[in-house]
Amino acid sequence: MSEALVEVNHLKKYFPITTTGLFTRTIGQVKAVDNISFRIRAGETFGLVGESGSGKSTVGRTMVRLTDKTDGEIKFKGIDLYNTSHAELRELRPKMQLIFQDPYSSLNPRVRVGDAIGEALLDHGLVHKSEVRDSVLETLALCGLSSYHIDKFPHEFSGGQRQRIGIARALILKPELIIADEPVSALDVSIQAQIINLFRSLQEERGLTYLFISHDLSVVEHLCSRIGVMYLGSMMETASRDDLFRNPQHPYTKALLSAIPIPIPKLKRERIVLRGDIPNPANPPSGCKFHTRCPYALELCKQQIPELRNVGSDHYVACHLV
Repeated sequence: MSEALVEVNHLKKYFPITTTGLFTRTIGQVKAVDNISFRIRAGETFGLVGESGSGKSTVGRTMVRLTDKTDGEIKFKGIDLYNTSHAELRELRPKMQLIFQDPYSSLNPRVRVGDAIGEALLDHGLVHKSEVRDSVLETLALCGLSSYHIDKFPHEFSGGQRQRIGIARALILKPELIIADEPVSALDVSIQAQIINLFRSLQEERGLTYLFISHDLSVVEHLCSRIGVMYLGSMMETASRDDLFRNPQHPYTKALLSAIPIPIPKLKRERIVLRGDIPNPANPPSGCKFHTRCPYALELCKQQIPELRNVGSDHYVACHLV
């Protein structure tokens, strides 16, 4: 078993709720990420799934320090990212790259694609200025784009092409970890398949490690080796892909899996419909956060927060019923 490349321990990220007016004061907190822990081994793809608003993207942004944590620990190759010098952090940054959900909004519309991809090479001093264009062309080709694309602007590309540009911008720094924040959610099915196959081939060629954030469980099943299920900022279940899909333990995981369509018209899966909406993260329920929507909730679930416990074969579940 390979060593952990990334360790996330008891991570919390709370956003303050403030009043407006002459004097600003904090009147509450949005608990976007609330005490989660997981590990990502070198060379694997760890999937992070859950409904919109569960805190998945905040985890990814906090891991690369685009957003500061409130509490907890994030280690990359054994180095605490929030307890390191500016020089050490700058040296580590090229090794951790984020691919954004919306590639168009993450690209400057006034900057040509070649400059957008190559600027990080110059910023980190990885190549001489005369070598940047060749490096960009090589990376574009690796991501399935043509050499003439280098001088075009973002608005001249399709959605799938722009996502490839986002991947190229991350790959050119030769990272070890890529955090992909719903990279295929805005693409049609045929383009999704191309991007997913690109991720897999790049992992085989370069030994990349991925944190793949998504709400599409069918995509996660195809790409990921281990999966974590988040709900309202907390981790409900983590397991290997096969374990999670064959033997889900948490009621929330079971409900998510029941929503995956079967591509055979005559076959039907029993659908578990959750009642109500996801609660307000500024005022989460007491005890298990899922008890307000869980069809099997006990009185204990309303009072006591369940711990993430190992139920065998590196399968962890936070549920009093298991």
